[in-house]
Amino acid sequence: MVRDSAARRSRLHWRWLLLLPWIAMVWVPSYNRIEPQWFGFPFFYWYQLLWVLISAVITAFVYFVTRDAVPPAREGAEP
Repeated sequence: MVRDSAARRSRLHWRWLLLLPWIAMVWVPSYNRIEPQWFGFPFFYWYQLLWVLISAVITAFVYFVTRDAVPPAREGAEP
């Protein structure tokens, strides 16, 4: 029982990774520029698009690592 709760808690630490995309988008001075351009797109646009893809990968990773961390609700249990 104690081992299960410790394993569950360690899996929940992976959720901190979900802050990375948020920090990357909130810290505007890091991407508020035009250069370098990529295929004619200013840095501002392709940086944000890249973070959309990175966010999807991070979210999927955190989901698969932590999906067993929360036990399923029991039938007949009150909400």
